[in-house]
Amino acid sequence: MKSLEVEGVVSGYGEGDILHGVSLWMGKEEMVSIIGPNGAGKSTLLKTIVGLLRPRQGSILFKGITISGRKPAEISRLGICYVPQEENVFPTLTVVENLEMGAYIIEDGIRERVDQIYDIFPILRERRLVKAGTLSGGERQMLAMGMALTVSPELLILDEPSAGLGPNLVEEIFGKIQEINKAGVGILMVEQNAWKSLQITHRAYILVMGRNRMEGTAREFLENPEIRESFLGK
Repeated sequence: MKSLEVEGVVSGYGEGDILHGVSLWMGKEEMVSIIGPNGAGKSTLLKTIVGLLRPRQGSILFKGITISGRKPAEISRLGICYVPQEENVFPTLTVVENLEMGAYIIEDGIRERVDQIYDIFPILRERRLVKAGTLSGGERQMLAMGMALTVSPELLILDEPSAGLGPNLVEEIFGKIQEINKAGVGILMVEQNAWKSLQITHRAYILVMGRNRMEGTAREFLENPEIRESFLGK
């Protein structure tokens, strides 16, 4: 069963188009990577899906419901949450205040949801009274994901979750992403470390210059010599 369906989407900024008819789909609880060179339109695609950009052409459906052109808050209430690469926490607020802000659409049970996030990311419980601006890069990324998870999304969209992190923290973040997926949350991810992302995802898409270049299983991509040389640096 398809959860997310993107069909022929054209989108961009101002008068310029970045995406030129991009399509993709995801199954429920699937984990999918989007890879490609810088400027391929990967982040633009994510922003269009979550309502930060309005598609000029094409359609986007989630669970069979058209979400094209809806406001981000509406899309979030339907079960999609987005973690941007930058400015993804409130630096002057504490960890617990950030998590409470993430749960803004919940009317009851916020404390219980925050406790569940602490179970996923124990370091956040230890740092709960610390201002987010003083956290390490890895801790901030965990907090950003925790904020998104407070509303129990069905699909979590991540833009460069390992950006700027050292190798050990990259392993930890990817391990947490796998845990979240195994708990039943679908993952759509743009990631600079394409090799690593393909090792944990089920399927993948390659975008080049705002167009679909190729799609397949993550294993097929990892084993394809042309893809390894052109997109994975292997």
